[in-house]
Amino acid sequence: MFTSKEKKTFLDTYLADPDKFLIADRSSGLKFLVSFFGVLRKEGASSPQQSMENMIGVMEQSPSLLNTVQLALLLQLNSTDLDTAITESGIPLARGFWQEFFSRCRHKLIPALIPDNDFLYVINTVFYRKTDCFWIAEIKRETWIRFFDLLEIKNPEQDSHLPSHLFKSLKLLSFQVTQLGLEKEITRYLPQAMKETNPFIQLNYEIHELEDLLENHQDQKLITEQAVQVKNMIILCEENLDTINQYQSDKGTSINQTYIAVMLKHRLDRMKLLLDTLDRDHHFDTGRLVDLFRGLVRNENRKNSIRELLSQGMGYLAYRIAEHKGIKGDKYITSTPAEYRQMIGSSMWGGFIICFIAIFKNLLTTLHWAPFWQGFVYSINYSAGFLIIEQTHTTLATKQPAFTASAIASTLDLKKQDSPPDLHDLAVTVSKVSRSQFASFFGNLVIVFPVTFLMAWLYDFLTGTKIAGGDAAMKLLKDQHPFQSPALLYACFTGVFLFISGLISGYIQNKMYFSHIRERLIKHPLLKVTFASNTLQTFARFVEKNAGAIIGNIALGFFLGMAGVIVKIFAIPFDIRHITISAGNVAIGLYGLWGQHIDTSFLVWVFLGVFGIGFFNFLISFSLAFMMAVRSRGIQLKDYPEFLGILGRYYIRKPLHFIFPPKATEAAE
Repeated sequence: MFTSKEKKTFLDTYLADPDKFLIADRSSGLKFLVSFFGVLRKEGASSPQQSMENMIGVMEQSPSLLNTVQLALLLQLNSTDLDTAITESGIPLARGFWQEFFSRCRHKLIPALIPDNDFLYVINTVFYRKTDCFWIAEIKRETWIRFFDLLEIKNPEQDSHLPSHLFKSLKLLSFQVTQLGLEKEITRYLPQAMKETNPFIQLNYEIHELEDLLENHQDQKLITEQAVQVKNMIILCEENLDTINQYQSDKGTSINQTYIAVMLKHRLDRMKLLLDTLDRDHHFDTGRLVDLFRGLVRNENRKNSIRELLSQGMGYLAYRIAEHKGIKGDKYITSTPAEYRQMIGSSMWGGFIICFIAIFKNLLTTLHWAPFWQGFVYSINYSAGFLIIEQTHTTLATKQPAFTASAIASTLDLKKQDSPPDLHDLAVTVSKVSRSQFASFFGNLVIVFPVTFLMAWLYDFLTGTKIAGGDAAMKLLKDQHPFQSPALLYACFTGVFLFISGLISGYIQNKMYFSHIRERLIKHPLLKVTFASNTLQTFARFVEKNAGAIIGNIALGFFLGMAGVIVKIFAIPFDIRHITISAGNVAIGLYGLWGQHIDTSFLVWVFLGVFGIGFFNFLISFSLAFMMAVRSRGIQLKDYPEFLGILGRYYIRKPLHFIFPPKATEAAE
């Protein structure tokens, strides 16, 4: 409860002598509200929910307390400007993503000044803790509705000050929506039928029509019909915004376009909320008021949050990047025995290319150049190998997770389906990804180790010198040992790099579509006179289709190649371990020590270390990619608690499906 044996609470003091808390003006009312809501904060044993229920009970039993709260709140509403709170709080301003970003950085150091006649001043004074939005959210919506109903916050028309502010805010929002709806990032992607009758402009006309009816005190039926027309126009604006977003799936998006879409969505949502209080249909929903109140508190608590801005402004961009990765990820998922065999074959060819990368990398260590240039040639070696793998359409096992994770998350995306996802189908998809990953690992390793060993022997045969021998060969083996080196930790670092390279690839591919690179190259004046039309079109299509993969592979090559430079510059335990490169290094090291006694248990641990490296390469890159894909789609995994049980039962029934594809008869079942 609210009482304490050690110290009297504000509520105890008030109930003992209400006359001490007489409210004479707005300032005393504000102080009262600070103390009143302070009681509801989560302190001691009582939860916020229990505290609020107790408070409602006390207010019902104490008319004096109820009247005091009503008076304090009414004074704030009648003597402050509500416009800023309604039209700006929690709504990104129309000044661009980066301007908002730097503004928040400044205000984190020195908060912005809020005039004391602004209702946001009241919100920030009463709910001054950055964690207030959390305990407010813990209190059930139904309980807040009871609280505001008790205060008789039901029909704002009873107070002429509030409705005038609400309608003024509605008009301001409609002007802002119209302005944003005229941005080229929006008009360019509107459906052809809507370009002449832009719904974002029409919405403003409908708002003015409603204003005329209200000012002229027209028949209630006409006002209600016009309010419905405004709501329908808002819905039409939302539908067009959805159409633009769907168009971006194929044509890409940018941070600015994404930010404009976010601003539009927030303003349209706020307009729907305001309309509910102004259409005079006698069905004012107190729940809407609760939503606005909780939203205002949360927005003010989080208004300078950089993380919040990045989440809002870049979430949709991340969704589009994940979409491009998810589309590509489908080709890495095998369903039939034929596709499975094809994956193994593709991976074997990829493994063959890796053999050359491993050999050249070890040969380059003999150059003894300055650290930067040594790292640079390592990077060129890795990048060239990865590009050859990409352009020959062969497979590198660890490039899969970043793409398949997006494909899996896509099956949970409610934006793409009208019904809840089939979790059994999702379990089947996971089994497909598992066996596809196994096939690619198997295909890579079954070639990398023996062929690299043979290439090391051939080099020795032709030159009379081993690529690595003695201590150098032993170091190659120890570097893969899970306990005698930080190999598994370095494998995690590599997993992060694999994820980032996939992110870069998706971002660049998105940029190619959004910036219309193919069309711009085809119409480039210098290229048009230099190349034949067919040649130029072929080149432009190649750039559009492959730019993301090329830059992503080059980035991965430099991530891996420059890791050693960081070690030498900063003298920190930082390096990379990639399963296929590690397997090649083991083969080179083993050949270098061929004929010498090597402890069998040591070799076993080295080989287990290679498999462990592969496991952590996969785990980290897949987990990061999956989390990004899930978060960018707004998917809450807690909404599917039964999935792990479904997946577990499927694994118990058909464990081999996670390693080998089912036969045609099983698949049909």
